[in-house]
Parts: sequence; structure tokens; C-alpha cells
Amino acid sequence: MRAKTKALHFGYEKDTQSTMAVPIYQTSAYEFQSTEHAANLFGLKEFGNIYSRLTNPTTEVFEKRFASVENGVAAIATSSGMAAIFAVIANLCEAGDNIICSNKLYGGTTTLTSHTIKRFGIEARYFDLDNPNSIKKLIDEKTKLILFESISNPSVAVADFDAIVKIADEAGIVTACDNTVATPMLCTPLDFGVDLSLHSTSKYTTGQGLAVGGIVVESESFKDKILDNTKYAHFNQPDESYHGLIYSQLPLPPFCLRARLALLRDLGIAPSPFNSWLFIQGLETLEIRMSEHCKNALEVAKFLQSHPKVKKVNYPGLEDDKYYTNAQKYLRGASSVMSFELESFDAAKAVANSVKIFSLVANIGDSKSIITHPASTTHMQLSSSELEAAGISEGLIRLSVGLEDVQDLIEDLQKALG
Repeated sequence: MRAKTKALHFGYEKDTQSTMAVPIYQTSAYEFQSTEHAANLFGLKEFGNIYSRLTNPTTEVFEKRFASVENGVAAIATSSGMAAIFAVIANLCEAGDNIICSNKLYGGTTTLTSHTIKRFGIEARYFDLDNPNSIKKLIDEKTKLILFESISNPSVAVADFDAIVKIADEAGIVTACDNTVATPMLCTPLDFGVDLSLHSTSKYTTGQGLAVGGIVVESESFKDKILDNTKYAHFNQPDESYHGLIYSQLPLPPFCLRARLALLRDLGIAPSPFNSWLFIQGLETLEIRMSEHCKNALEVAKFLQSHPKVKKVNYPGLEDDKYYTNAQKYLRGASSVMSFELESFDAAKAVANSVKIFSLVANIGDSKSIITHPASTTHMQLSSSELEAAGISEGLIRLSVGLEDVQDLIEDLQKALG
């Protein structure tokens, strides 16, 4: 099956009611057939539902379907995109370790990696996305992860997958790509050798801003990467918290298994069944929506590029964009997120306050168009040097172009720009 078909059918086996739509199993717990059955489930001698913090039938369909669309072997859904990022770090790292991150990341990811995980004894080091070779000098024996975004938010840079993966593979280090902006319909990082792909499903997956969630997809390469790798000893040694399991020796995808048995169990970052159901509905139309998002975004980008008050437009669908070549190589469309620069902080705020159709919202990936001024909202917690490193000027405006009539969107921006 191809992606559009998988998004509609994969992972759902109709229950006794034979419903066409995946049911919402809105329950916290499940009845055991006997004490022996319960013991077998807890001991992993049998697989089945115990508690919805670990597994849920609705969430399981979402996980299987999303993993299939992204060409992965398994997926683990989480309560938010940030929970997905934290799950990747927590599943791979311990105190004393370090991770290497792109200098062009979502502001929340930058805050998590530069501040919050520091309190857990994990150091973040940052490489220049435009110079992947800068990763090499940051690697040491304690490096456990290289983290980047397929299309960065909000600087809209497209990563050079081949260069990053080559360096990581030579060093035996796991790679993780935040694929939120591209979605599986425009980019499949695992096909380029990335070990883990993650998403905020709050964005394009739901498509209407209905729910908060996240997901991590595991590649087949992950098991090979961690097997007998001393960097990831906790995957190759008995887990005393779960019957002495050795994750790398089981016939199941080890990242997702350990994330489920340790992180969902202990941190409680599981999604609600209702949210998983909403994400299933969104996934069914994702390919069609992304195609329209890309068409509208390109027209808006061309308009902005021609406007005298706009200093620069960042959109890899434009032929003269810095990342156009990478976009052509790794993407099947440039998505709907773009940014453009005006003369000043005040000029950017004035435009954001003047639009009528675009909504001033701290989100992307909605069917409705969104405008954001990162320096005063999503990235205001960053210092001037951090903003500069992330490619965010005070006059930068981010757009998430929706599915409205594109001429209405252009006219709205035209009036706001004056």
C-alpha cells in the first residue's frame, strides 16, 4: 500500500461491531480473564491491554498507521510534541551524557535542550545546520543523540540528511529528526537513514487545532545502531525495573518497547484515547491537505517576495531560496510554513496586528491561516545571541498558510503591509 491508502486503512481490524470508523476506546483499564492471564500480561508472556497509560486500542491503531505511513517499524504516541522530544532524550540518555542539536530548532525545543535537561545532568551542544561537519568536533564518548528538524521552525531551513546521517553512523550515534513541519506526506526521514522521526501531532496531523499530542516513529536501523553498542548499555543489559528484560535481544522494536515499559509507565506521558481518535481522522486527509497547503504557500511566498517592504522571504519552495536544492532532494513539497523579514520589530508587530484573515496564534499546521511574530511570542524566552543563532530577527514574521482561497490571503497581507 502507498501512503494515502495506508493513512485510510492500515492498522485497524474491525471488532465485533464491524464499524467502518475506528472506535474510541475511552477507558482507563481492562478486565483480565483470570489472575493467570493478568500475570502473563504483566510478565510479557502474553501481549494485551493492562492500563491506558501503557496501551489503548484506539491509540494502537494510530501508532500502527502513523508508523506505516512514515515507513517505520513501530511508533509510540505521547501526550504532546514536547513529550515526544523529551521521550527521545530520556530513552537514550542519562546524567553525564550529551546530545548534539541543530542551531535551528523550534523555540520550545531549544529551551528544553539548553535549560530543562541540564537539571537532569544532560548537556546540549549545538551545531551549525548549514555546516554539518561542525558536528564532528562536538562528538565524544558520552554523545548519545543528534537532533535536528527536517524543515526548521521558524527559520524554514531544510537539513542535509545525508551529511548528518553519515557523521552519526560513523560514530555509532542515534539520529532523531523532528518532521512536524514536513509531515510524512512530504518527507520520510527514515528513508534517508535517520533512526527516529518525531512529530507534534497537534499540528498538521489533526489539521484543525483540535488536540495536543506527539509521536515517535522507530526505524529498522535503530536496533542495529544500539545492538552491542556500549553507548546504549541500558538497551543491552537487563532492566531490573522490568523482570530483567534485555530490549535489544527481544523480537520487538527496542526503542518503542522501552519507551512504553519505562517512560509511559513512569512519566505518564500517554495521549488520551479521544485525542488519538482525532489524530486518526486527521491522518486520513493529511496527504490531500498538504498538497493544498503547499500550493497556497508558494503563491503567498511569491507575492511576499515581490513586495517592496519585505526584505527577505524564507521558503524552500522558491527557486532562489538557500535551501531549494535540499528541498528538491529530500522533500515532496515545501509545506505551508514560511517566514519573511520586515525592517523592524515594530513593523512586524504592526503587520501581525493588522491582518484580518490570518489569526495571531502560537501554532502551525492548522487548516486556517496563522501569523506569528516569534521574537515577541514563541521565541521571546531566547537571548539575542540565541535568536541570531536560530536565524530569527526581530522583524521576522512566521506564517502558516492555510486552506482558504489564496487570493483572499494575499489581499489580507497586502492591506496589512500597506
